[in-house]
Amino acid sequence: MNFVKAQRPYYVTIKGTKDGLTLYLDDSCSFHDIVNELDLMLSKRQYVQENEPMIRVTIKAGNRFLTEEQEEKIKDVIRKKRNLIVDAIDSNVISKEEALKWKEEADVISVAKVVRSGQVLKIRGDLLLIGDVNPGGTVMATGNIFVMGALKGIAHAGFEGNRNAVIAASLMKPTQLRISDILSRPPDQKEPSFRNDMECAYIDENGTIIIERIQQLAHLRPNLTRLEGGIMNG
Repeated sequence: MNFVKAQRPYYVTIKGTKDGLTLYLDDSCSFHDIVNELDLMLSKRQYVQENEPMIRVTIKAGNRFLTEEQEEKIKDVIRKKRNLIVDAIDSNVISKEEALKWKEEADVISVAKVVRSGQVLKIRGDLLLIGDVNPGGTVMATGNIFVMGALKGIAHAGFEGNRNAVIAASLMKPTQLRISDILSRPPDQKEPSFRNDMECAYIDENGTIIIERIQQLAHLRPNLTRLEGGIMNG
């Protein structure tokens, strides 16, 4: 009787794409096995050749969490090959710290108060302020800012660099608006405004802060949070 030896499964699968190479890592084996097989497979001539332009490599780690040290080890193995460079490492798993930060930034913080002159209200995530921002008062958020009242002070949305953030208010009379690193001061108004529509501010394609009626936001920012959809449709 002849016995067929079972073939060992591959721990690393390499696929060529128009952008370079994609490496799929088995997420059930040991990291040691991954490194050894990666070094062996990338040593084959079809992947590493002299006088070839740099080939970008994307790592797909699946459900394997890679520490910074392990990521550097993988990059080091790849860097030793003549014409390979790591472009990205993607994983379905994030650290506890990253998960907590993501949750914090995705949260909507509701505050019921009046922000008076000299006061600063600064939060992570989206801010829903039920109250006014008086002249001299400041509200800041890493995400969007919604003021269910009069905005007569300073509002700074996306202060960690989110240019897609918006600022909305029932009465938009700010002394200063800022979204990410873009600053805008409202023009001097010679005629008093009697508009009762809720308005929103956003950065347009030219990098300028524009103020529109809140109804326009559904078309301008279709991927905003559920809270925004509720405000716009309510």
